[in-house]
Amino acid sequence: MTIHLDVHTDGVALVTMDNPPVNAISVEDTWRLRDIFDGFSRDSDVRVAILTSEGRGFNAGIDIKEMQSSGNFDFLISSGNACFAAFSAIYHTPIPVIAAVNGYALGLGVGLVGSCDIVIASTKARFGLPEVDNGALGCASHLAKLVPPMMLRRMVFTCESVSAAQLHEWGTVYRLTEPEVLLDTALEVARDILKKPAQVVRQAKTALNEIDFYDMERNYRIEQGHTYELNLRGDGAKQRDAFVRGERIITR
Repeated sequence: MTIHLDVHTDGVALVTMDNPPVNAISVEDTWRLRDIFDGFSRDSDVRVAILTSEGRGFNAGIDIKEMQSSGNFDFLISSGNACFAAFSAIYHTPIPVIAAVNGYALGLGVGLVGSCDIVIASTKARFGLPEVDNGALGCASHLAKLVPPMMLRRMVFTCESVSAAQLHEWGTVYRLTEPEVLLDTALEVARDILKKPAQVVRQAKTALNEIDFYDMERNYRIEQGHTYELNLRGDGAKQRDAFVRGERIITR
C-alpha cells in the first residue's frame, strides 16, 4: 500500500502518498484516498487533515503504465471513477484539508490539490496538466481554482507547468517554504486551525462548499466525457503507448 494514514493525538490527520519515484498512483490507491477522506466524516476526533507525499514529487498523476497494461476500456472508466470519487471525498470532507506540496503536482496531483482548502508548497514545487500530451482531458476543473483563466488555457494547450512561487504571488499558495520545513509549516497551519472551535470550523467548511460558485464536480465530469470520446477514437491509447515506450516525458 502506498497511501499511509497517521492520526496525531491532537486531531491532525496526516495522509501521505509514497510511491517512488514520482508518486504516480494506482487506481486501487486512488480509491484508498477516497476511503480515507470519507472516513473523516465519521471520526469527530480528526479536526484537520494534511495531504502530502514522500520523495521528490507530490503526485505525477495516475499510473499510465498500469492503465496500458490493463488493455480494456472498463479499466479506463474505473480509473476515471476513482479520480472523481477521491476528489469529491477530499472536497466534501467536513474538516479543513491542507495540501503540502513538494515537487511536481501533475494531472491527478492538480486534482488533489484543487480539491483541498489550503495549499502550502515548497520552492521546488511545480503544477501542470500534461493531459493533452497524454491524449486526455481532466483536472482543468481543478486547475481553474489555482490559476487565472487565460493562464489556464495556456497551460492546458502547451502542457507547461508553473512554479509554486507564481501561485504564491497570485495568492493560491498560502505559504511558500523550503522543502525541508514543508511538513513543519503545514503542521503549524493545522495547529492554528485547531485553536478555533471545532464545530464552528466544521460548519464553516460546509457553508463554504454550499456557497462555492464554481461547480468543480460537474465540470470535471464534462472533461471526463471528452476523455472517453478521445479513447473511443483511439487518440488516448496512442499517446499513452508512446509514454510507455519512453517516447514522451510528461514533466515540463
